[in-house]
Amino acid sequence: MSNVYITKSSTYLPNEPIANDDMETYLGLVNNTPSKARALILRNNQIKTRYYALDKNGNPTHTNAQITANAINGLFDESFKKEDMELLSCGTTSADQIQPSHASMVHGELGMKRSVEINTSMGLCNSGMNALNYGFLSVKAGVKNNAVCVGSERFSSWMTADKFDHEAENLKLLEERPIVAFKREFLRWMLSDGAGAFLLENKPRENQTSLRIEWIDFYSYAHEIEACMYSGCEKQEDGSLRSWADYPSDEWLKQSIFALKQDTKILDQYILVKGAQSLRASFDKHELDPESVDHVLAHISSGYFKDGLKEEFAKVGLDFPWEKWFYNLSEVGNIGAGSIFIAVEQLMNSGKLKKGERILLCVPESGRFAYSCALLTVC
Repeated sequence: MSNVYITKSSTYLPNEPIANDDMETYLGLVNNTPSKARALILRNNQIKTRYYALDKNGNPTHTNAQITANAINGLFDESFKKEDMELLSCGTTSADQIQPSHASMVHGELGMKRSVEINTSMGLCNSGMNALNYGFLSVKAGVKNNAVCVGSERFSSWMTADKFDHEAENLKLLEERPIVAFKREFLRWMLSDGAGAFLLENKPRENQTSLRIEWIDFYSYAHEIEACMYSGCEKQEDGSLRSWADYPSDEWLKQSIFALKQDTKILDQYILVKGAQSLRASFDKHELDPESVDHVLAHISSGYFKDGLKEEFAKVGLDFPWEKWFYNLSEVGNIGAGSIFIAVEQLMNSGKLKKGERILLCVPESGRFAYSCALLTVC
């Protein structure tokens, strides 16, 4: 089995960073009324700037496939040209279409002159890690000499005002009961666009920082817990999901069937606890000493969870001091499947890493509570 190294990383964030006060300029005013919930939600999520593939009139400037291709183009150089790529593995929540697959569309955007194996991982935040794992295992098994793995999102077009204007009844509830704002509107102020890409190879690059992937683990708790975050369906009284295909087409708009929604009642109950449980299992499985970890990169959707995550980790014997944690949420926003890629890229190219240091990656997914974690070693 080959060792697998992240030999290069690249990030693409569309357009210019957008400050909190400018968000509604791009997303628009729902029912021509400034949001009453925005300030509260932004105070809790602690995001200061984010990126949108939109202009100030709310028109799209990039597709998800284009954002992804732009991140991948940053990997190509004299040592690795576009036509050298053997595998393209893409993960996203927000593909531009139901079919064809996201990776197929990205391959088309790259303008390559040859065929390449493609893989698409669809889901929520873990879809990026699933895409990474596919590339990791392919190179490790010797099936491929290299793989390009990407996590990307284009959420902004899901959050423009026209997608919400028809929900007049919901807006009335927002004014009367602020808690409903968190349940129905908060994702408008949390999600961002962008992509991060890794080049995986079976040898490290000389005179450059490479990251050896030691292992990647995944955990799902769908056998215990009902869905929390969902789209293209509606949650029923018994916790089951009814598919969009089982609704008459005139109900798709009335019930916002295709909107991204989250059941906040169970989010707080499970998201941190199950994350700590998963990470503890991996540390036990690999007989890993917490003190041997030098950097902790944990994807969080909101700064609201930052202190709680550290506390839950500590409860299971993983008490990492704050100086080991690396966060970029406040600057780039929550980019879902792309977040962990972008955090790794920033740290990898920061000039701060030393050979032999270990980097821990932790990614939660609230869809039906799935988690991934990975360990990297600086080479």
